[in-house]
Amino acid sequence: MEEFHKVRRLPPYVFEQVNRLKASARSRGADIIDLGMGNPDLPTPKAIVDKLCEVVRDPRTHRYSSSRGIPGLRRAQANYYQRRFGVKLNPDTQVVATLGSKEGFANMAQAITAPGDVILCPNPTYPIHAFGFIMSGGVIRSLQVEPDDGFIPAVERGIRHSIPKPLALILNYPSNPTALVASLDFYKDVVAFAKKNDIIILSDLAYSEIYFDGNPPPSVLQVPGAMDVCVEFTSMSKTFSMPGWRMGFAVGNERLISALTRVKSYLDYGAFTPIQVAAAHALNGDGADIEEVRDVYHKRRDVMVDSFGRAGWTIPAPAASMFAWAPIPEPFRHLGSLEFSKLLIEHADVAVAPGVGFGEHGDDYVRVALVENEHRIRQAARNIKKFLATTAKQPNNVVPLAAHR
Repeated sequence: MEEFHKVRRLPPYVFEQVNRLKASARSRGADIIDLGMGNPDLPTPKAIVDKLCEVVRDPRTHRYSSSRGIPGLRRAQANYYQRRFGVKLNPDTQVVATLGSKEGFANMAQAITAPGDVILCPNPTYPIHAFGFIMSGGVIRSLQVEPDDGFIPAVERGIRHSIPKPLALILNYPSNPTALVASLDFYKDVVAFAKKNDIIILSDLAYSEIYFDGNPPPSVLQVPGAMDVCVEFTSMSKTFSMPGWRMGFAVGNERLISALTRVKSYLDYGAFTPIQVAAAHALNGDGADIEEVRDVYHKRRDVMVDSFGRAGWTIPAPAASMFAWAPIPEPFRHLGSLEFSKLLIEHADVAVAPGVGFGEHGDDYVRVALVENEHRIRQAARNIKKFLATTAKQPNNVVPLAAHR
């Protein structure tokens, strides 16, 4: 049977090849240290779990919930933005709860995209940023840029060479996968450019609370006038170690939020009400839970940078996020990120995410997630040190086992 149209538009899922290799290695008894998927290993804070258990005992909460989020949850998110960013939001018109930021992005794409619409998207980037629009009939124009002085000229070129004119620009800082952080001055320039050129800004701020060295990442909505053109997506997955709870938000421009809310009303009834109540309880907390999570990732980052560096693999210390964007060691760079990732599984029992899975411009890198404890990170470094010592002088002779099958 011929594949369906939307499925044909999607490339092979690079990460699935790595996942199959991990599963095969584990079936042979290998102890794989998995630094690939950004799947937090920390437990959800007890107070949040306790609130869920309390509310779930009330049978009234077992009915259909609210697709756009119960009022108390939307108020809690608006209050969080006021405290954290100094941004005032109307919880009734400028906030909608989503099933994680990933679902929010995908449904926003459904809401605003007409066939052939052009979207300006960083490359490398988190896959849903591009493929949410591709599945909606849009066209992606990639921007190989960083949040610096070269960004606006790159966007200008993207507009100049796009027919029709781009509909939207995607931002993601702190970035997944590169961990780059944007400044408020950068956002001011981008907002001014977007308003001048009548372009929507969609900002993914999922890692706003996972930052190090005392510099909280800003929100694009802090820029005066940004609300005219921007929607921002956040998630509780990393901030509160709640990935399986599927709780996130879209906030900002009323017209865009209304469009997303209408699409969602046809597709879902929202998260289970006890989850929404527990999420509101988390957002209304004193911030201690967030600080504890941030401290864990900070310590893991330092251990990873130090131990991998001593193993012979120098990795720049990320300023934020739960990832490091690691250049492939020079002797292996010609292999590309997918083949190098396979080698690490087969010869070092370490899994990472190949950079090519985030876009072709990421192929000289792999993403290393801080989702194992410090002991396991040090063990990964020891494994990698042994791998590099035995193969770095002859990388061309090291062939992934998968090539023999």
